[in-house]
Amino acid sequence: MTIPLAPDPSISPRIQFGTELRKFRLSAGFTQRQLCDVIHLSVSQLSMIENGHRAPTMDLAQHVDEALGLGATLTGLLDRLNRAAAQLPRWFRPWLDYEREAETLRMWEPLMVPGLLQTEDYARAILSREPGTTAEQTEEQVAARLDRQSILRRPMPPMLWVVLDEGVLHRPIAAHETMRGQFEHLLGVAQTSRISLQVLPYRAHSVVGLLGGFVIADMQRGTSPVAYIDSQSREDRVSDRSEEVEALAFRYDVIRADALSRQDSLSMIKEAVRRWTT
Repeated sequence: MTIPLAPDPSISPRIQFGTELRKFRLSAGFTQRQLCDVIHLSVSQLSMIENGHRAPTMDLAQHVDEALGLGATLTGLLDRLNRAAAQLPRWFRPWLDYEREAETLRMWEPLMVPGLLQTEDYARAILSREPGTTAEQTEEQVAARLDRQSILRRPMPPMLWVVLDEGVLHRPIAAHETMRGQFEHLLGVAQTSRISLQVLPYRAHSVVGLLGGFVIADMQRGTSPVAYIDSQSREDRVSDRSEEVEALAFRYDVIRADALSRQDSLSMIKEAVRRWTT
């Protein structure tokens, strides 16, 4: 009997499934060719699935379970992975793989604390105000958002270069204690060597980023960067078009050049904590 496998939110679902499939195949003594002959799949397709380059189907998981005598191990894992992904908007799901696999994330946020740095209470305050969202759906979305943050607890997390607009420190998203807790959390994470946090002050008179926030994911060497663009639209939020990503990277550099130093930024966040305390 095999032990049920749980989704690991710190890695891509495709990579997790492919890794487990390969592990069980090797444990059963099957080569890729031998397994492919049994489940009627090409070696190239199986290789892509094992390497996380192609999404698996439930039919494939079932065929592998039967061929390797795994019961419902892989079908159960894939079902849990699919259900975990279902807690997030469909348009956002492609971004998750880039976010998990990125070496560096460059973030500009003019309106609120980025999801990867939100506290549970702050996230709940934001997600609960989405029109038509039930309390149960809100809690599922909060859990999914917190799961995303597990990439920051990996032995080698991505490097985060975060620039917040000063308005983020003043906007009353929730009750005072929630706001205070959120900014205390920012002060804590900013002490780590893998997170750089800066604030763009009002006095910079910068207008470059007023159209909206975005994140640029710098991938492994040899792979082009990808951008997530925040907007009211639910389409084309993730872009790998080189000209668009390059334009956003230029905007990010201009915004960051106008931002306060890390030390001065932390001083401004500390002042926000004092303000929300009173």
